[in-house]
This record gives sequence, structure tokens and C-alpha cells, in this order.
Amino acid sequence: MDGTLADTERDGHRVAFNQAFAEAGLPWHWSVERYGQLISVAGGKERIHAYIQQYDGPWHHPENLQQFVVELHEAKNRHYQTLLRQGTMSLRRGVERLLREARAAGIRLAIATTSDLPNVITLLEHTLGKDSPSWFETIAAGDMVPAKKPAPDIYHRALTQLDLAPTDCLVFEDSQVGCKAACAAGCRPIITVNDYTQDQDFTGALLVVDGLGDPEHPVTRLSGATLLPPYLDVEYLQSLYLCP
Repeated sequence: MDGTLADTERDGHRVAFNQAFAEAGLPWHWSVERYGQLISVAGGKERIHAYIQQYDGPWHHPENLQQFVVELHEAKNRHYQTLLRQGTMSLRRGVERLLREARAAGIRLAIATTSDLPNVITLLEHTLGKDSPSWFETIAAGDMVPAKKPAPDIYHRALTQLDLAPTDCLVFEDSQVGCKAACAAGCRPIITVNDYTQDQDFTGALLVVDGLGDPEHPVTRLSGATLLPPYLDVEYLQSLYLCP
């Protein structure tokens, strides 16, 4: 979801985290660079915990740290959803085109993400329309599973709900964490990198590209499958799926 369907991390989640920190009176601020380091930790609450372990400045350590993190993350989600409703984030190039092509071709769609379900729904509704959550047979999200990416749990949940084998699917991810999760689940990931993830290790990926592309903006292959059209469409993905 985040970073794959839309560039929500730097100017969405990061901004919302900082707004939540300021609202709570915390002396914390995540710069673009610091967030780039924290992004390797999957999950918002997990990211806060990781930052607390690194932070050596003065602040009042709450007695119930777990509850503190939960409430801080809830505040962050509230700010994030406000940003989404304001239309500050859009889908990555080619995403809407490919989703509509897939639907027209009768291809089954699902989402497997560490993002919380309300964040997923809000993003979909404000980029693709109110009915767009129904485009996906299942949305496996957030804390629906015990372990987040790079654990494969969220993919296992989606596959169970779809009643599909991992090899029946193509997965789109944008990060090393996501690639590891997909591979661990037995799926074959296609990676569309972004500014935060372009230098990460994508061992096991079927294809690594700089995006989905469109007729005016050709896609650039970074590694993986060599036969590549100007942009990724359903016909090409079907041929990629059939490759041994």
C-alpha cells in the first residue's frame, strides 16, 4: 500500500507522525533523512518503539509505554487521514490505469499491507472513489496478524482468504521488507522502487523497476526479467506470470 500504490511515506505518514509528536508536547521531529532510516521498520507503532530505543534526549518516559505508543499512533493516524482527505497525496503513476485494466480483465485483486485498515480505506476512497475498496476481494491490513513484514503473516492471511496458492499470484512491493515478506510467503514480487528504497536489496524479486509507467513515461528496468515493454500492462504481466 504505502510506497507501492501511493507515495505516502515522506509527505504523509512522516508529517502525521511529527504532528502527533507536537500535539503530545514531545521534543521529537523526524526529518526526511531520519524517516528514511526508520522506514526499514514495518508498522507505525513498531517504528515509534524503534525510535524510542535510539532517542537519547530528555523526555518524560511514561509508566505505561505500550499504552503511550498506542495512543500516539492513534493520534498520528488521525492526522494522516486528515492529510488524505485534503487530497495531499496521489497514486503513483500507472497504478490507477493498471488496476482498471486488471478489473476489466477479470483479474482478482487484494491488498496485503502493514498500514491500518482505516488508512487504507481513506486513501482508496480519496484517490479512486468511494466504491474502490470493493475492487479488492480482501484487504489484509495492520494488526490483523501477529507479526508484520518482513514476516509473511499478512500474505498468508490474504492467500487464505482468497483460497489461492502463493504461485497463483503476482505481488507488487516497493521495499526490501516487503520483498522479503512476499518471498517468505512463496509469492513472486515485482518491485516498484521509490526514493527511499531504490538502493535496497531485492533478492528474490521477479522484476525491479522504477514504477509502472504509462504511454508518456516509459518504465526503467533495474533488474530481473529482461523482456520489458514501455510500461507494465496486464498483457505483459500475464506473460511474466507464465514464465517458469
